[in-house]
Amino acid sequence: MGFLSRKKPKPAPVEIEEGHPIDDELQRMEELVPERVEEPRADIETPAVEEEPPVLEEPPVVEEEEPALNAEVEEDPEESGDARMKAIDLIAPTRLDFLAEKEAAEEAPVKTAEVIAFANQKGGVAKTTTTLNLAVAFAESGYRVLCIDLDPQGNLTMSQGIDPDKVEKSLYDVLVNDMPISEIIVKREIDIAVASIDLAGAEIAMSTKIGRERSLEKALKEVAGDYDFVCIDTPPSLGLLTINALTAANKVIVPVQCEYLSMRGLVQLQNTLRMIQENLNPDVKIEGILPTMLDSRTIHAKEAIEILEENFGDLVFQSRIKKAIKFAEAPVKGASVLKYDSSSSAANYYRDLAKEVLSHGSAE
Repeated sequence: MGFLSRKKPKPAPVEIEEGHPIDDELQRMEELVPERVEEPRADIETPAVEEEPPVLEEPPVVEEEEPALNAEVEEDPEESGDARMKAIDLIAPTRLDFLAEKEAAEEAPVKTAEVIAFANQKGGVAKTTTTLNLAVAFAESGYRVLCIDLDPQGNLTMSQGIDPDKVEKSLYDVLVNDMPISEIIVKREIDIAVASIDLAGAEIAMSTKIGRERSLEKALKEVAGDYDFVCIDTPPSLGLLTINALTAANKVIVPVQCEYLSMRGLVQLQNTLRMIQENLNPDVKIEGILPTMLDSRTIHAKEAIEILEENFGDLVFQSRIKKAIKFAEAPVKGASVLKYDSSSSAANYYRDLAKEVLSHGSAE
């Protein structure tokens, strides 16, 4: 096996470079074509390398105060002209609202009627007579007046020649069924919201109604702007109907017969009015106490007036409604005293009262 280890290695194969015939052909073609020297073209400019400018130090920034929005800018006379754009022209339209001076829009005050309730729980003190004749006296002076008959007896309605028993729609429908009050108004000497005997059951029907004390007040909002005065005749009690009247009213006129028993009711009325002011209508107040059915021939009547003036002072009207047969005759004709006998002293009593009430209103 020794002769095998001494066996000579085979020589490495010799690589013979053989030229490709195509390479030889390309070399001959290059030798035949002369070399072309590229010269720079005149029409093509070689871009010059821009040198970076030296860095300059920025000057200190001076803060300028901005002019106020509403400050006037002085115009340069050389640059003034229609074509020149002003700074205000560059502001968006919504921004202009801040530049314009906003004037407070003055709303025209809505005139509402003066609501006067005639109240006294004592009956037979000329509440209905005073309500109708004072309202007609207002109308004679050019005022628009509405009378409201809140008494189930319907005496005010009857005093204008309307039969309460034949009325189809009345204040009962307004208070209980929320009927618009304009549907029950009848035009006579003055406009009147009529009553019927149904009003006697209104308090029971309204007992379960929410806000029942304000039923009349809400109903009057429909016509408050159509009248200057609203005169409310109330029943001789301090029940729910009278409370509705006092809640809707601005003022209360208290007719008082010049007798002792009639004056005793003033204390109870004052207590009721105080509760109304505390809970329902803080603005209601007594406009005045009116002595009615005065018989100046008796000492008792004179003493009664002295007691009123001593206890209530300036609240007692200077006007006096004296007894007169005309007050009993006028309702039979379905008219007020001012229409039944315009020149009578009875008519003048209420004209004088109207002037006094109007002077009170203008003095406030």
